[in-house]
Formats: sequence, structure tokens, C-alpha cells
Amino acid sequence: MRIAIPVPTSTDLAYNQRSWPSYAEAVARSGGEPVMVDLAATPSEIAAIAASCDGVCLPGSPADIDPHRYAADPDPATSPADPARETADNILLDDAYKNGKPVLGICYGVQSLNVYRGGSLVQDITPLPVNHSAGRSVAIAHTALIAEHSTLGQLLLSSDATRDEAPLSDGYLRLPINTSHHQAVSEPGDGLRIVSRCPDDGVIEAVESDPADDASPHFVLGVQWHPERSYDISPASRALFDRLIQEASSR
Repeated sequence: MRIAIPVPTSTDLAYNQRSWPSYAEAVARSGGEPVMVDLAATPSEIAAIAASCDGVCLPGSPADIDPHRYAADPDPATSPADPARETADNILLDDAYKNGKPVLGICYGVQSLNVYRGGSLVQDITPLPVNHSAGRSVAIAHTALIAEHSTLGQLLLSSDATRDEAPLSDGYLRLPINTSHHQAVSEPGDGLRIVSRCPDDGVIEAVESDPADDASPHFVLGVQWHPERSYDISPASRALFDRLIQEASSR
């Protein structure tokens, strides 16, 4: 199954060289074929790539989404936008929503997904008590509480390994996660529901397609952490990519 993965940024070649391969490797190890989406491609070229693929993985990025897209003035802490990346994401999401293709958004990718669906973002969460920008050197930074009956929750309850990693208590799974961001989802976009928060400060850690608000829901999941970085050590991380490939195959 071909999974479209846009290059993370149009402005930082070194970031792309160390980052994009980790998403591609996770997709490949879960049985998919990673397909690079070059941000220098024309919109029609990106649309053709999207049409040839069976699913989408939206990676992280050092950029921030243009706040004007969700009717906000830029905060001084907001990083410059990357119009080429935003254009690519929007084209890929147009195709995915039109054709019911699965989507996995990661870090910047969940923020991009949320704004695409008309939602908004918290532009800077650094005053909060948890260091959400800990970065790749911190393997486990904090816990995410995940709603038991969400798609994400049921995915993590589906095997002994993921149940052990994310034990269930009082209706929530407690998943240890990494973290590398300074923005987060604020109001979820159309057809999306909040399914995970950080228990220490309430920061939204995951959203997914909401059957109650979407006339034709398909697999759409966005997580604020980086499962591609923890693929080797985390059954839950592997399960996210496995599910993306399964959903792409089942189309």
C-alpha cells in the first residue's frame, strides 16, 4: 500500500535528511510503501501523487501553521509558516477526504489536519508545567490519557503488548509518550473529536474522526507525539503505523 509522506519542510534540508527517513522506515516496516511528496512539485503533480496513493502520513515540521488560517494574529513565539508544506498537506487531505483514504497526522501533522478541518491551535504552550518541547533526546517525557472507547483507545486495547504499555484505569489508557512541540490543537475541526490529553496540563494529545459529526467517517487520526521515533521500543507506536497500512489495504 502506497503511503504519501510530504517532505517535512521546504526550508531546512538537514532537518529533512534526518527526519523524513524515520517516517518512511516506520511505514515500510509496517508493510507499506512510503512515497515522498516533494514540496517543490506543482499542485497538479502533488495531486497526481495523492491519487496514486492509498493513504497519507503527515509528518512533523519545524514550521508552524499560518495563524491567519484560523483567524488569529501571530503570537511572537510562533515560527514562520511554510506555505509549500501547507499547500502539499491540503492537497493530500483533499484527496484523502474525497476518497476515504486513511490519514495519520504526527505532531505538526495533527495541527495541519486540525486547521484543514476548520479548527484552531494554541500558538504557544511553553508556560505550562510540562516541557512539551523536550525533543528527541527524551524517550519518555510524560503520559497521555486516552479515552477507552475511542478508535485510538480500542486500537491500544487490541493486543497484550499495547495493553501492557498503556494500562487502563477509570476509562482511560495511560500511554507514556515522547514530546517535541510548542503548539497544540485548541478547538477541534469539523468531524474531529478530542480523544487524548496530557493529564498534567490538559494539552490535547490526539484527535480522530468522529462518527457522530462525520456523515462518512474514515480512519483519520492525529497524535501530538512522535511514534516514528519510538517504533523500536513501543508496541503502541508500531500499532499506529500497522493500523494505517491495514486501513489503506482494506479500501
